[in-house]
Amino acid sequence: MNDDDTNPVTDPTDPAGPAGPTGAAGAAEALAPVPAPARRVRRVVLTALPVVLVLGAVGGAAAYTKNTVDTADRTVTTTVLDVEHMPSEDSAGGPARGRHDTELTKLLLPVPKGYRLGPDIGELGNDSETSGAKAAAAMKEMGRGLAGKDRRELNKYVEKLRIRGIAQRSYTSDANDLVVNVQIMKMRDKRAVRTSYLNRKELLDSFDVFRKGPSIDGHKKATCYRLPKGDKDTLDGITCVAYEGEVSVTVQANGSKPFSLSGVADLVKDQLDHIASPGEYI
Repeated sequence: MNDDDTNPVTDPTDPAGPAGPTGAAGAAEALAPVPAPARRVRRVVLTALPVVLVLGAVGGAAAYTKNTVDTADRTVTTTVLDVEHMPSEDSAGGPARGRHDTELTKLLLPVPKGYRLGPDIGELGNDSETSGAKAAAAMKEMGRGLAGKDRRELNKYVEKLRIRGIAQRSYTSDANDLVVNVQIMKMRDKRAVRTSYLNRKELLDSFDVFRKGPSIDGHKKATCYRLPKGDKDTLDGITCVAYEGEVSVTVQANGSKPFSLSGVADLVKDQLDHIASPGEYI
């Protein structure tokens, strides 16, 4: 795959999928109905809000990347900066390759060769799992600043997702020039997974600042967005949203320039392949 491979960021929505939260009908709304475009934007924002806020919470990876790039001494090799990730009898490998003790953590890509476990993701560490109940509660808490009606709609929508759990893992390249955060969320309803993907994609498509990201070979249900072009000292990065079966996937990568789009795209592909066939990776 070439670094300049890109995919269009347009995708038809599926009218057959479950709708996101809509406003409760009432006499006031009957007298003054909200225009259809406004309702659509409101729906997209509400349904995408949890994921957008999660992305914001892990955005500190960019600062971590810049700090490690600026301070790393590449003339010295230590066991901390040069972790070997050799396959073991267990297909998931040893502790250095990440947790694989639960159904959900087994779906996270084992740390591949050339990477090690990365920085903490918020307060959850760099390799964590959150139960469905706790994840739903956290998402509802994120809506605290919304108006009462919007918050009730968000809460109702989160409940409809029937989240089974969220697992997150961060990866840092051994060269200290790239940090990748991967989040997978498993739901009980496959239609809700697809609708969540389309809503997140629609929201990201609405931001004109993003450039087209790389396509992911063999995965049409994945879309990537590249950060705006900055100066030579600005970090580059991409965000990818995807889904596979009952699993929603979000990948955020930040790194120094020159930024390897193909390298990140390959990692995203490996993650999606691993979800589809967990026992076949490596």
